[in-house]
Amino acid sequence: MISLRALASGSNGNSIYIGDDETSVLIDAGISCKRIREGLREMGTDPGEIRGLLITHEHSDHIQGLRVLSKLYHIPIYATKETLEYLMSHDADREIGQGLLHPIEPGKYFTVGSLKILPVRTLHDAVSPVCYRVESGSRSVAVITDTGTFTEDMVEAMQGLNGLLLEANHDIRMLETGSYPFPLKRRILSDHGHLSNEKAGELLCRLFNDQLEYCLLGHISEENNYPELALMAVKNEVDLSSVPYRSKDIRIGTATRYAPSDTYIIR
Repeated sequence: MISLRALASGSNGNSIYIGDDETSVLIDAGISCKRIREGLREMGTDPGEIRGLLITHEHSDHIQGLRVLSKLYHIPIYATKETLEYLMSHDADREIGQGLLHPIEPGKYFTVGSLKILPVRTLHDAVSPVCYRVESGSRSVAVITDTGTFTEDMVEAMQGLNGLLLEANHDIRMLETGSYPFPLKRRILSDHGHLSNEKAGELLCRLFNDQLEYCLLGHISEENNYPELALMAVKNEVDLSSVPYRSKDIRIGTATRYAPSDTYIIR
């Protein structure tokens, strides 16, 4: 059994719970420690039970609550060497205990308790960004956000998933005609920005398999997207594709920035 729940997902904060019967971890701590504790306790999990904080990259919406949470509960932090060096070089994060820092390497598995974890390099404007595949026995889920596009290496590493939280950040037309300044639009649309609804749908098609039970769409822009639009666009990409699956074959939902999602359980 492996469970996934988005405590929050969006440009102002991200934190994703993944756990099995023995071990629980968080992917990112980009909301306040208070909100993380509330989200965990709402699902019956004590924050002190979290065995690891898996950081994707150093942007504030992924590390905002990291220092307080780790210090309060002495939770080990896992991130690439470059990301850890960035964290330690900034005043706000110097209070993180050195003994809690664990460098990881993209493409190489590591374990936290009963969970086997694969960090996979992403394309984003950060020092060394990754996404994560998490396995418990024969079950596996992944969180893929903050990448401007996807590579063949990413697709290969994420085959055979049972569950997925996937970025569907923006609608291209809303972004292009919206109020964002041009340099920011260009950044988001670049290969080192964020996945559009259509790109998310394309990636989902590449990852569809007989064992995939759900896809939770996350990191949805408040200014350049709507949850309903993201859902419709991703489903259309699947339904109009040549893959032997349709969107009705799995549960597809959306995560929000303000409230925890449902808990998705693979048994």
